[in-house]
This record gives sequence, structure tokens and C-alpha cells, in this order.
Amino acid sequence: MKKKLSLIIAVVLVFAIALSACGKTGTTGGPATPSPTTPETSTQPPPPPPPAKNLTIELGPDPETLDPAINSAVDAGNYMVFLFEGLVIKDEKGQPAPGQAKSWDVSADGKSYTFHLRSGLKWSNGEPLTAKDFVYSWQRVCDPETAAPYADTVLAMVDGFDEAVETGNPKALKVSAPDDNTFIVNLTWNCPYFLGLCAFPTLYPVNQATVEKNGDAWSTSAATYVSNGPFMITDIVLSSHIMLAKNPNYQAADRVKLDTIKLLLMENDAAALAVYKSGEAQMIKSLPAGEMDTLKNDPDYRLSPIQGTYYLCLNNDREPFTNWKVRMALSLAIDRQYVADTLMKGTYIPAPNFVGPGISDWDGSEFMNNANGGKPYIDINDHAGNLEKAKKLLAEAGYPDGKGLPEFTYSTNDAAYHKVVAEYLQQAWGELGVKVKIDIVEWRSFLPMRRAGDYEAARNGWVCDYDDPSNLLELCETGNGNNNGKFSNSKFDDAMARSRTAATFKERWAALHEAEDIMMNLAGVVPVAYYADFYLVSPKITGWWHSSDGYWHFEFADLK
Repeated sequence: MKKKLSLIIAVVLVFAIALSACGKTGTTGGPATPSPTTPETSTQPPPPPPPAKNLTIELGPDPETLDPAINSAVDAGNYMVFLFEGLVIKDEKGQPAPGQAKSWDVSADGKSYTFHLRSGLKWSNGEPLTAKDFVYSWQRVCDPETAAPYADTVLAMVDGFDEAVETGNPKALKVSAPDDNTFIVNLTWNCPYFLGLCAFPTLYPVNQATVEKNGDAWSTSAATYVSNGPFMITDIVLSSHIMLAKNPNYQAADRVKLDTIKLLLMENDAAALAVYKSGEAQMIKSLPAGEMDTLKNDPDYRLSPIQGTYYLCLNNDREPFTNWKVRMALSLAIDRQYVADTLMKGTYIPAPNFVGPGISDWDGSEFMNNANGGKPYIDINDHAGNLEKAKKLLAEAGYPDGKGLPEFTYSTNDAAYHKVVAEYLQQAWGELGVKVKIDIVEWRSFLPMRRAGDYEAARNGWVCDYDDPSNLLELCETGNGNNNGKFSNSKFDDAMARSRTAATFKERWAALHEAEDIMMNLAGVVPVAYYADFYLVSPKITGWWHSSDGYWHFEFADLK
């Protein structure tokens, strides 16, 4: 019995030693070298995923709308650059480049465009996007029920536009889709900037099914917001933020390096600066006017000139602004040099004309240099002389020293320089004996109020969507959806109409000069300064650019 027990113990010990040896290599305690016939199994964990690239920026307060057809504001238009893509896009030099269309053909007379769409295009929800979606979207813009403020600007040159508007039948617009990848547009006149319009947000495609199912509410919720651009909306919290995420169905998704873009919605410039200084945001557009002297020395500060004009609207439909002499007197009383250099800290340029620098004439020269016989409409270097002319005009209008002129309200939103300019206007017009009240209005309410003409005097501004003087001058045409000043003059309208049917480009631009002469001599609107964008941007962001139409392009940006 003892012998058997000893034998069993010996066998067990030998077996235990053998098992122990399998777990060691020499004296290192590491894993044993596998035999040639035993496959090696890695015990290393998979590498961690790269950190997410999340960009946070501030481009403005709550948007009035996120519907491309209805929007008329630069900030919301900038959001849509991230969310949608038109037939063409604008590259870093501002030139048309392939977007949803890979190529296009133009007829010899410049009146027919055939766009060839990329194959396999999709909406952010994965549904196919075809040329028929562009037909629906463009016709929707000219539908009177849509009430698109930009309809005249972007589609007036398309054949059938007038009929579509007059009859209420958007299908009269001459756009067609003979197949899923071909979109054809017929024009009534050769429009030299038409390709640029095809990149403009108003003509972005929208998803017919989601629009018709949800009505106007389609663009108010992430659940129903369908787009086709580099990013898509995942969350909307008004007065806080809009969250965007990379759109995996975008036709060039491999170019998109950011995972998310958080759009901070802020009305207060000081609050925007605080989030930038804290590092929460990597770019902000809104800077406090009172801190500009300091901020201009910040290494992150940028100043980018743009094609646009800061101007005032004196409601031409309301007394006493129905009298052009009253409007002109108020215009001449403004010291534009002081406003631009002192109030606006030199970030804007004083504006003696409505159409400003960077806008081309027919021969490539600057339009403003050839305006009014080569002279500015207002001599910004002779404020004392202008003030005397203003007093004389006001007296001729029946209001000597402002007597008898009723007190009126000047409306503006509280951002950038708007409030300090309002306070200056109150003082400057006071020198004429005119009494003015200031009304500060929230941005989302300010836009529809001004568009409806529900104001007396108001600040306004326009950044050009393409290099052509018509983009500004159309704002004064009778019936234009963006004619907030309600200026209406038959001679002006006739000059604008002739610019669209002129036989040569030289004749066309001559008609545009005539139109500006008429409007400026009647003070249809009151130009104050030419725009520039000033902002803070972190050097951590690469691959972005700012365009002359006032948009920041972060759709293909990266973060260090």
C-alpha cells in the first residue's frame, strides 16, 4: 500500500513540475516560446481609436430659419454651407467648382446650362438624391407660398420665372431633369454670374418628402432635418447651440476631417469672448466693440475685407421718409469718417457710395470708381459742408431746424457696433433738431420685422453673394423680397430691367450705373460703411478659409 501511494505521489509531482515548466522560459517568468506547430495568439489589446476632432465656433445668435429657401441672413447661410451642397461650390479663390454636379455644359449664347450630377448621390438619411430634387427645390423657391426673399435675386434670369410668380405655378420655371443625373436650366438672358448663384444657399436642394410631410417645421428639429452636405444636424437647442456631425453619405466624405462642429448661438459679444478665452470655442465672430483696441493686438485676431455695405433704411412708405429731402438730410448729417475710424475702430471703411470696393465693372475695373462720373456721391471729407446742406434740405422739406418733424424710432439689434452707431445717430440727427428713440430688438425678431416694413428707421447691411453690382442694387427694386427700405421708383426699376436685356456687357453695366445714380440722388437707402469681418480664430484650426461673401469655411478644416 505504501509503495502504491509513493508511486502515485511521484507521478503527480512529475506531472505538476511539467505543467509548471510550461509557464516559464528560463528565469524570466515570461511566456514559453510556442512550438513550431502551435499558432501564436496575441495578448496585446487593440490600439485605441484616435481622439475625436470636435470644433466649437460662434457665428451668431439664434437663426431666424434654417430653411435654405427662406433664409436671408449671413450667419444661417454660413451654417448651411456646412450642411448642404449645391450643383457647384466656390473654392478658396471664390471660383465655381464641381459640387453635386461633376461637370456642366453651357450653350454658345449663354442661355442654357446642362449639369451632369455625380452618380450615387445621397441625402443624409441615406435616400438617393437625383436631378429631380433640384427641379423640386428650385421651383419651390419661386413658389409664392414659400415667400423666399431671395427668389428675385437667384431665379429672375431663369425662363418662366415671371410666369411662375404671377400665376402661382412654380412648375412654369424652365428647369428639367431628363434623367436622374442631368439637370437643365434655360435662361431668358445671358447672366455672367449664374454659376456663382448655383453655389448660393437659396438654391441648395431640399428633401421633398421631409418638407411636404413636416411643412415649415421640417427645419426646426434634428429629427426631420435632412441635408446633403459635409455635415448633418444632430441637435438644435435655441439660445445654446446647434450640433453638427460628419455626414457619412456626403459625396466627398473622405475630405471631411472633423467629427463634429458645435455652433454656439450667442447674442452677447462679451459672452462670446469669454468662451473663446476659456478655450471652449476655437473661433468667434462676435467681438465687444469696447475691447477692440486691445483685441486688435491679439495674435489670434483676424480682419478680412468682404464685398458688402453697412447701410440704413428709412422706411420710404412712412412719413416723413416719403420725402426724399428728409432722407437726404439725415444721410448728409452722418460723419462717415468718424463712424468708421472711431466708432468702428477702423475695422470698416467709410461709404460714400452704395456699391463698394471689390465689385467689378464690365471691363474688370472697380464699379465704384466709375460711379457718378468718377466722383463719390457724398464727400466724406467735408462733414461741415454736408451738415449745412442737410439743414438746408430739411428746411426745404418743411422742417426748419427740425421743427414739426415728428420723433421717430431707430431699430437695431445689439451686436458688434450697432448700438454705439445708434447712439451716435441719435446725437448726429439731434444737430438737425430731430428727435430719435432707440429700440434694441432681438436678432430673430429683428429680421422679419424689418422685412415686413414694421419699423420707421433701421440699420441694415448686405454682403454680396457674387461679384456683380446688381446684387446690391436689386435691394432697391420695387417688389424685391429684400427691399426692406421700400424704395420704389419707376426710372430705377426701368434701368434695372434694361440691365437684364442689354445686348452687350458694356450696356448692361451702364444701366446699373444709371440705377445707382437714381437711387443715391434720392437717398433710397443710406450707405454708412463698407464691411469687413473681424474675429478671433485659434491656430489649432487648419485647412479653413474666409470668403469675400462673408462665410467661414470649416467644412474641410482640421484640428491639430
